Amino acid sequence: MGLGSEDVGTSMRYDEAVAWLDDHTNYELAMPTRLGAPTLDRIRELCRLLGDPERACPVIHITGTNGKGSTARILTELLMANGLTVGTYTSPNLATVNERLARDGEPIDDEDLAEVLGSLALIGSMLSERPTRFELLTAAAFRWFADIAVDVAVVEVGLGGTWDATNVVVPEVAVITNVSYDHVEVLGPTLRDIATEKAGIIKPGCRVLVGETAPDLRDLFVDSAEAVGAEGIWLRGEDFDCDASQVAVGGRLLDLRTPGAVYSEVYLPLHGAHQADNAAIAVAAAEAFFGNSLAPEVVEHACASVTSPGRMEVVGRAPLVILDGAHNVAGAQALARGLIEELPVEGETVAVVGLLEGRDPSAMLHALIPAGVKVVFACTAPSPRAMPASTIAEAARAAGLEAVVADSVADALAAARRRLSADGRLVVTGTLYVVAEARPFLIPSSSQREVSDSLNNAGGHSFGE
Repeated sequence: MGLGSEDVGTSMRYDEAVAWLDDHTNYELAMPTRLGAPTLDRIRELCRLLGDPERACPVIHITGTNGKGSTARILTELLMANGLTVGTYTSPNLATVNERLARDGEPIDDEDLAEVLGSLALIGSMLSERPTRFELLTAAAFRWFADIAVDVAVVEVGLGGTWDATNVVVPEVAVITNVSYDHVEVLGPTLRDIATEKAGIIKPGCRVLVGETAPDLRDLFVDSAEAVGAEGIWLRGEDFDCDASQVAVGGRLLDLRTPGAVYSEVYLPLHGAHQADNAAIAVAAAEAFFGNSLAPEVVEHACASVTSPGRMEVVGRAPLVILDGAHNVAGAQALARGLIEELPVEGETVAVVGLLEGRDPSAMLHALIPAGVKVVFACTAPSPRAMPASTIAEAARAAGLEAVVADSVADALAAARRRLSADGRLVVTGTLYVVAEARPFLIPSSSQREVSDSLNNAGGHSFGE
């Protein structure tokens, strides 16, 4: 698609706007091994030409290796429950790019997205350098949030922190969920290197929340906060935490502690013990933003309203079917713990697994073995960065697992269903690209009937509730 800024504008149709967006460099599809000359110049120029919309409202900025998306969702609900209009910017998306820009949890509609992308296309000739797709989406989010006058924006970092396009904001609150090995080819190679990149979102005057508990990494964040003149820093375990987390029907029951209060028996309808950590840092972040404790009933209502599609999401029973976008070893370990503790079955457990290049398939698969995974249906993720299914299958066999190579996600799902009995368990994981591809087959709707039928015709089964 070769549309230039002179060919497009605010009158673009939605499909034209998305095509124009997709014509820009997309590092999510072609991740560089190292950012040769990282810069924020392009996004700063974009924002300047748009009137600096990133300054239009207070911002809570979230980074971390895992848990950013769920933390953003919980925090959004907490802010909404306190009567605020909330803009939320997250990535990646499961179904449509609209999901990345949301107001009060609802994605931007097609008309508004086309309009805001059209406004960016109009200023294209004024830019000194062509922006990336993520930079355009980030600028679009800031511009839209300013246009609709949200009270606060919850902004999730795309990659790292220091050089991420979102890092043009000056946040009221900076949140670091945790640090583990991921994107080491860009951010690494060491955990300290990765943590240093994430510490780049800490700005003068902001309040900082650190969920990471490794002493050396925690100290790095404390030192960074002190060096830039942050207003204060709250640490997991010392200033906030989840003091109790019990399995409940459809989620967990939590006791959360913050500097301002203790919130007892808070129901969170998400699976996985790691979601308790996300809830604790989200509640603490809301307190840091407001400067005082929250009403217990507000916390209870907000947490009970949270959803997190594609994160230990149960989408079928008999057999039990779980979608989880775990894409690194820490995520796979958290998934395994959740399967053991919350979602046991009598029958066999099989996994549909697709990975992106740069992952360690052996470590990912070994992390799933304690949860009873014995059979892996390996597929090639729908991404130019996909690891070949044969590579995943080879790693599975080396780990002592049975492995089947499938031509597509749909074929892998169909083959897995033929293998399973009603008392079994299917786990779809490895990357959100595979989860996004699988989800329409597993949650059929009238608009998804055709793809569901194609799976059934391939010998599969509809996994809907």
